[in-house]
Amino acid sequence: QLQVVESGGGLVQPGGSLRLSCAASGFTLDYYAIGWFRQAPGKEREGVSCISSSGSSTNYVNAVKGRFTISRDNAKNTVDLQMNSLKPEDTAVYYCAVGSMCSRWFVVREYDYWGQGTQVTVSS
Repeated sequence: QLQVVESGGGLVQPGGSLRLSCAASGFTLDYYAIGWFRQAPGKEREGVSCISSSGSSTNYVNAVKGRFTISRDNAKNTVDLQMNSLKPEDTAVYYCAVGSMCSRWFVVREYDYWGQGTQVTVSS
């Protein structure tokens, strides 16, 4: 059974950092683009970042550029999202998703498998 699981969420003060991880079981992530999405209460799910299967191409939503970094470690079968300088507006449930490419990375239906999400709360 193909499955991805997110971890690393939690409560952090504004200006702090968190590192989210997306781990796969039942398959290897090497051949897939991986996207990170987030959904705040009462809002639609939005794309945050995407990394291509090779890792050579990355994309970010404008709101997180310069603060978030996506990376992959195919040996560990994981994709991480390093989040720095966190703001209260970053508060959301964060999801990783498995797709074929990042060409339409911000479109939810472009992804085939989703994790259950991990809560990130930025608050003082």
